[in-house]
Amino acid sequence: MTAPRVRFAPSPTGFLHIGGARTALFNWLFARHEGGRFFLRIEDTDQDRSTEVAAHAIISGLHWLGLDWDPWEGSSIVRQADRRTYYRNAVETLLQKGHAYRCYCTPEALEAQRAQALQAGKPPRYDGRCRHLTSPKAEKSAIRFMAPSDGEIVVDDLVKGRVVFDSSVMDDLIILRSNGTPTYNLCAVVDDTAMQITHVIRGDDHLNNTPRQIQIYQALGYPAPQFGHIPMILGTDRQRLSKRHGAISVSSYRDDGFLPEAMVNYLARLGWSHKDQEIFSVSELVEHFSLERIGASAAVFNPEKLLWLNAHYIRTGNPKRIAELLVPHLSTPPSADPPLEPVVVALQERSRTLTEMAASAAYFWADDIVYDDAALALLIPQNLPVLQKVCAVLRPMTFEHDALAEAFKVLCAELDLKLAKVAQPVRAAITGKTVSPGLFDVLVLLGKERALTRLDGQIARLSNMKADKRPYDASGLERTGDP
Repeated sequence: MTAPRVRFAPSPTGFLHIGGARTALFNWLFARHEGGRFFLRIEDTDQDRSTEVAAHAIISGLHWLGLDWDPWEGSSIVRQADRRTYYRNAVETLLQKGHAYRCYCTPEALEAQRAQALQAGKPPRYDGRCRHLTSPKAEKSAIRFMAPSDGEIVVDDLVKGRVVFDSSVMDDLIILRSNGTPTYNLCAVVDDTAMQITHVIRGDDHLNNTPRQIQIYQALGYPAPQFGHIPMILGTDRQRLSKRHGAISVSSYRDDGFLPEAMVNYLARLGWSHKDQEIFSVSELVEHFSLERIGASAAVFNPEKLLWLNAHYIRTGNPKRIAELLVPHLSTPPSADPPLEPVVVALQERSRTLTEMAASAAYFWADDIVYDDAALALLIPQNLPVLQKVCAVLRPMTFEHDALAEAFKVLCAELDLKLAKVAQPVRAAITGKTVSPGLFDVLVLLGKERALTRLDGQIARLSNMKADKRPYDASGLERTGDP
């Protein structure tokens, strides 16, 4: 195969969503696997809907996913807004060749045509009434492409196989609006030709645009690329993917603590497969990717599977890198005591996202930790003697894992209690939670001073509660009745 040239061409009218990110990834993998080139083109001719904020979000999302692109004619990113002259030249060529004409129909007239066609049970297509006008009817006009009305258009789709379109149902689409703005199908043809794009790989929502674009290629005398249309992504209920299924922007997943390698792995497996393998490094994806392995049926987006993959990559990731990625998610800036990397190591096994890890890590550096309800349910007067005994044992000790484990073993024997009955109130007192890494690891990371300060604080609180003679409810958390 000649080295392919592909592009990702988003419109900057919104953020980079799951479907767009997968399309970009498949193009990138195809190019890198075949030793080709991958370009980024921002399709921003519609200035009313395009925004620089959206363009920046798309670019940022691609950077986060690690999808780099190649420059074209000295430009890192191609912007259609900078190429209006080329589109107008193409329109003039089509007019001169008799493949386009001026349309003077007003929006009101077009809407009336549409309503009349629908009432008659016909497709709401333009009736071509301006096709053969010889003199202008108004100062402003749109330009329409004169679509051939006979024969068939055959698309040998790289994903869907052979698709045949009847030319007689193609209407004369507008290629230049009356305000001078070129439209999508014309711009795509002009740019893909200029950039020598060999393969157009995109979502199958563009499939109906393909015969129109092929007609424009033919009218301009340009060679058409090969087309491959990726099936849509559905939610778990088999309906079109939407926000309720988790189809939020890629940047939202980044902000929610997902790792880019997990997202890339997951997106690659949405409609593509290699044997029964589930976990892929980027290099493995590049090595194995082929268009032939893209499925013809719709893929199903499963947020739980993505979460499972993310947990895998957090669990197996380099602690130093995970620590760097974790910092923006921490509510309390980490200090050198304890160092962030050992905290990450302690939390990797039980964290599915960086936000979960950040929430679990907060108590390591916070001056005032927050106690959840489950922890408060253990911090009751009945457990005061246990905390007092633990404090007495810990105060003279050096905090080392094995020494702490032995001290708790001796203390449990002395109190005739199982380890959980001793460890859980201590864990609640020093972390504010009932779930954490191993208690002895937490004590070592917290350090003796911080751990004893928190234990002393809870002992003082529970002593005050015990001294107050008013009865408490069953949990010991709230006073009830009169003194």
